[in-house]
Amino acid sequence: MIAPARFAAFGILLKIEQKAGHCDELLRSDAVDRISPADRNLCTNLVMGTLRWQIALDLRVNELLARPDARLDDEVRIALRLGAFQMLYLDRIPNHAAVMDSVELVKHSGHGFASGMVNALLRKIAVAPPVEVPESFDSASAVAAAYAHPAWMVERWALRYGLEKATAICKFDQEQPPATVRLIGDAAEAALLDEGIELAPGAFLSRARRVVHGDVTATVTYREGAARIQDEGSQLVAELAGQGDNILDCCAAPGGKAAILAERNPKANLLACDVSRRRLDEMRGLLRNTRGARISYEAVDAAKLAYEKQFDLVLCDVPCSGTGTIARNPEIRHHLEPAEFARQHSRQVAILLAGMRALRPGGRLVYASCSLEPEENESVLQDCLSGRPEFVEVGLEQRLRALVADESIGSMQEGSAEGLLEKGRLRTLPGVHPCDGFFAAMIQRRS
Repeated sequence: MIAPARFAAFGILLKIEQKAGHCDELLRSDAVDRISPADRNLCTNLVMGTLRWQIALDLRVNELLARPDARLDDEVRIALRLGAFQMLYLDRIPNHAAVMDSVELVKHSGHGFASGMVNALLRKIAVAPPVEVPESFDSASAVAAAYAHPAWMVERWALRYGLEKATAICKFDQEQPPATVRLIGDAAEAALLDEGIELAPGAFLSRARRVVHGDVTATVTYREGAARIQDEGSQLVAELAGQGDNILDCCAAPGGKAAILAERNPKANLLACDVSRRRLDEMRGLLRNTRGARISYEAVDAAKLAYEKQFDLVLCDVPCSGTGTIARNPEIRHHLEPAEFARQHSRQVAILLAGMRALRPGGRLVYASCSLEPEENESVLQDCLSGRPEFVEVGLEQRLRALVADESIGSMQEGSAEGLLEKGRLRTLPGVHPCDGFFAAMIQRRS
């Protein structure tokens, strides 16, 4: 009998391979919820770990194939990856269990003809030397090989940020990212502690806490909306947006930033827009306990917003490649191609221009993405500001100082608050900062 965790992980990895779903959604599916908590944890580790190390796993398998360039069926390839990951990167799973279940998975999927080959390959991997990562690197290609990233991607990061920071990004991507919660109200922390959740201070925001131990989603505090799981970089983007009376969140789902805008502007009118009606409906549940702010919702493509000079604060947190979130979404590295950046750029320009049109004279707009790529960040700003003298970029230094002054930013674990900015723009880098990678800049329409 195949272990429930391996069976569920195999099904999820197969869907991801065939582009029939994303790991974050698939790991929250009914099929996963039906297995025990221990099996859910193992399933998550198997899925995320296999995706993180997939490039290295495929290389190891291909070296052992009689024909290294052979095209394997998806089910066979995934069974090999799953078995190899357990033997090479997990200490507590017996090799024989990983081999046996991988062979059974191949048979169960209708590919019994390949079971002998899978058995033989995995047994060779079982006696192979352990994986060792060098302490230092002299090239982007070496970093890519060591941390299972596409070489073209790491080369871009090394060119933009330097080899040391590119290495830090890749290393961060291979580890489970920190689980961070935002506390809503003064009693939330004590309530979580009473429910057995062990917390530590966030890296820079006073309302952020890192989860050291425990399942926050199982607590009453979480279910009642007094604590929200949200990356600290994501929280910071919304904090930097500041205050307004009439606020537009152009791409609002899943709603974490909109929740902070409402929290910081309790008397404001807040319009939350998103192209997905389903995601907007999910947002309503997230924001159900938000007090004060009057929140309305509109299902609309942000690039086609028809508002003219109506809002004094606009947030454009645009859809993007997500290269700053690969630690949470490891499959991004396998599906992303360099040509995608140009497509994303065109859509991001359209969304930002729509947001700029909606801005009142004197109003402010925050443009943000969770991408590390200049095509989706600096180049979008340049294209939208060029030839539009009524708009000007405003550095975020003043907003950052205000957050320090009102103690929204507490004592930082490393460095100073100014270290979060690059040329007046927010720039967090995974591994350099203990959070996802975010870019944010502020634009103002002249009065």
